[in-house]
Amino acid sequence: MTAIIGLAKRAKRLLRTLLSRCTKVYLSPVRRIDRVKTRERVVAITFDDGPCAAACSPDTHGGRALTDVILDTLSEFSARGTFNVVGDTGENYPDSAGAVSTPYWSGTKFDHYPSFGDDANGGAKNQPRIIRRIIDEGHEISSHGYRHIIFGESNRVYSARKNLGSFDAAAEDLRRLHKLMAREYGYTLRLHRPPHYVDRIPDGTTSFDVLASLGYQYLGASYDGCDWLPQSAGYDAEVRHTRAGLDALLARNPDALCGQIIFSMDGFNMALRSPVADGLRGMLEALTAHGYRVVTLSELITLSPLSDLAPGEAGFDKLAWLLARGYTAAFRDNTARMQKPVTRGELIAMFAENAPARRVELIEKDKTARVLPDIPVTHPYSGAVIWAVELGIIPDSAPLGADKPATHALLCKLAANYGAQTAESSAALTRGAAIDTLYELAVAGKIPPALKTGE
Repeated sequence: MTAIIGLAKRAKRLLRTLLSRCTKVYLSPVRRIDRVKTRERVVAITFDDGPCAAACSPDTHGGRALTDVILDTLSEFSARGTFNVVGDTGENYPDSAGAVSTPYWSGTKFDHYPSFGDDANGGAKNQPRIIRRIIDEGHEISSHGYRHIIFGESNRVYSARKNLGSFDAAAEDLRRLHKLMAREYGYTLRLHRPPHYVDRIPDGTTSFDVLASLGYQYLGASYDGCDWLPQSAGYDAEVRHTRAGLDALLARNPDALCGQIIFSMDGFNMALRSPVADGLRGMLEALTAHGYRVVTLSELITLSPLSDLAPGEAGFDKLAWLLARGYTAAFRDNTARMQKPVTRGELIAMFAENAPARRVELIEKDKTARVLPDIPVTHPYSGAVIWAVELGIIPDSAPLGADKPATHALLCKLAANYGAQTAESSAALTRGAAIDTLYELAVAGKIPPALKTGE
């Protein structure tokens, strides 16, 4: 069973990569950050589902809490991790225990961390000592949801799981954890990884809408540490497996992990074992031997926020400045695509105010309605388009042609809305020119960001 699941996960990642090459991608203030482009040997390691006060399984560390063992190991290597914590899964009852070594090992209808019936040993609500240690030692904490419930239906591995089902329910779940971390620990969350990467919500919204409402970025991953998947040969094989892939990859190309985000666990795998307790050391040894620094996710994206534009390349400085402040200047897949012609829909999305919230309002009012003949309210740019319509920047009845090339005339109208002037031109409008105008307005304080970062 676990081998089949592992193959299914790899097939899903491959399919997503193939689809991304032929699927339209949209500008968004929220970006799914799987990796960044950098020439430096630097990586981030993320640890899901903690904090975990339960002892390692098998207990190879004298009864110490699993998260403490992870923190001890990180400290030895002067490494900093990013911990994707839950609030408390103790509310996820009534439920029934699932079969070990299946996706339902931690519960049939819901997840329970660190394991079914042992929720009190996990979660930021229940483990203040561990949370404070994570913060005090310079690591980062990101959100994995208060109750770790998937946002919408999953037609694959987790089809039997209950889901939150609406934008309001998903936003409230994240807001509970956000408030808990601020109230109890004085800590502001800025990142979220959706449980099991389920993005679509039945009411027509998505995880990107939810994250925008809290000013979060979407935390993805690009390299699987494999400590979640049981091996038939048992614990020792699982520990070896966490390092074997790294060794093989770095032997082929020592720079292969530059800017990558490694997925790991702060909990048990599906066989109720914790190979991360002993496997993390091997991973860090391999990374250190090749000169890699292990930093938090926020440190990584401060160094280089995009996956296709590195420091020193044309346009990097302005884009990095805009993204750090929450402007809509890059695509959902964390690319800049500087060579791509800018479209009408993209240009409006760059300059619109309060577009993410407006899109949610439109969908909640009537998800079958249209803003313009060719723009349904479920279109990613609907919130931006209604803003432009209401201000008279574009007609209120004609099709927009969102995918058609944008013009300098449209850029002039958008800039004029903020009291700025740009030169008319018959030449094709480049993405660089659009970014230059957005940057100038932002630096001058004339245009607000799309995300309220740091709140």
